[in-house]
Amino acid sequence: MSPSETVPVQSGSAGRPGSLARLGVSAEAIRALPADFVKRHRVLPFKIHNGTIHIATSELGNQRVIDDIRLLSGLEVQESEVLGSEVMEKIAECYQVTVEQMIENLNPERAPTIESKNLHDIEVMANEPTVINLVNLIISTALRERASDIHLVPFETTLQLRYRVDGLLQEKPPPPKQLHAGLVSRIKIMADMNIAERFMPQDGHIQINHRGVRVDIRVGTMPTIYGESLVMRLLEKSTKLLTPQELGLDAERCALLSRLVEKPHGLFLTTGPTGSGKTTTLYSILQGIYTPELKILTIEDPVEYELPGVAQIPVRPARNFTFASGLRSILRQDPDVVMVGEIRDSETAEIAIRAALTGHQVFSTLHTNDSTGAVTRLIDMGVEPFLISSSLEGVLAQRLVRRICAHCRVESSVAPILRDKLEALGARRLEGRYYVGKGCEECRETGYRGRIGIFELLPINPELRELILQKRSNAELKNAAQKTMFTMHQDALQKASEGVTSLEEILRVSSGDLLG
Repeated sequence: MSPSETVPVQSGSAGRPGSLARLGVSAEAIRALPADFVKRHRVLPFKIHNGTIHIATSELGNQRVIDDIRLLSGLEVQESEVLGSEVMEKIAECYQVTVEQMIENLNPERAPTIESKNLHDIEVMANEPTVINLVNLIISTALRERASDIHLVPFETTLQLRYRVDGLLQEKPPPPKQLHAGLVSRIKIMADMNIAERFMPQDGHIQINHRGVRVDIRVGTMPTIYGESLVMRLLEKSTKLLTPQELGLDAERCALLSRLVEKPHGLFLTTGPTGSGKTTTLYSILQGIYTPELKILTIEDPVEYELPGVAQIPVRPARNFTFASGLRSILRQDPDVVMVGEIRDSETAEIAIRAALTGHQVFSTLHTNDSTGAVTRLIDMGVEPFLISSSLEGVLAQRLVRRICAHCRVESSVAPILRDKLEALGARRLEGRYYVGKGCEECRETGYRGRIGIFELLPINPELRELILQKRSNAELKNAAQKTMFTMHQDALQKASEGVTSLEEILRVSSGDLLG
């Protein structure tokens, strides 16, 4: 946006204050008034035009403030009324120091640095104001940019900083390499981790409040040849859980899902690679079936969201409280519904299936490429086919794809090279027009904003139960399932043709298993 480019404050109706949601603030206006004055008086300069500075405020007619603005800027003043909460949020956005600015202003020669390996020296560095401010800024910026993870990775001469936004890593300006030990130690102190231990992996937990929202941060460190690599997973506890339809399931499959998960007993699985939203889907299902008459228990690693009315239990491997041992214990708590965060071994699988056979409704996740792969994975774990056939009610396989930004979406024909790549993976019916995002300020020029699920819902019918009993291959199970199942291939192409996602994005997440 150029310094003079602005968007007028949107007027409210019937004398109500206007909105700052889409306001463009010129750099010239920002420079006209000191930041401390703007924050103290809650006035936002957003445009200078024809010798007049335009001000957004929630308190019109404060003559003393108007006179001070006139004196400080040397300009006439034009006021626009907006909501006070919006003014403060926009001021914070416009006047904050960014990570890029702070790193740029850090003179490498003057930045705090420690050459020794002495623990006391590193601890002193971790409490330097520069290090503390930079860590706080890195976290707050990541939250503002809707990042799910922060990655801090050391190399021989550089320190790499990246945010994961909508599933993809975005590189940020690197902090000075000499701050590495201080930054990692500062985060370890916040996460109640051992700063003296630098040669073994560690896990920790931070809880902060950001703009009135509680945020849980899971911290993990890993030693590398150039020092400790660190990842922070950000979880906003106030994030609203979505319904299956909001996650991306159409009305017909939402109805089928409801029939499958409302059965009084049986096993229901969600499958997909790491980071495909499996646990979020199970949370959505549990939220949908919850009633005060049901006792719902979960065992998770870790507990990611808090569900009202649901007793949630974190596993503690250090105390030998695993999924298997925890599942045995919670079955003695008289539950109606049990959610197991992940089936990782044959012991957990056997206990979960036997619980489903003895009158419990059991939900869990598996790492498989498609819905029918859940059956073969359980068999590979050593579960008897007759137990799977008797207990399994349904499998929901999924992926996450980025949504095309609604603000810059345009129609586009399918490029021949893209058509060839997709058809080589088994995609069909690429006639017609599809959509792409051109890139705009709303999506940070990426063309995408947010993510949505691509799903494949498999109900276990009598034919499939018979094939499972016969221990048939995944290919045979898939051929039988596709007679009635709406596949991920079909769901992906339908969402692309509707402009929800793009063919390029489908190709990015697919390695043939999605479209084959």
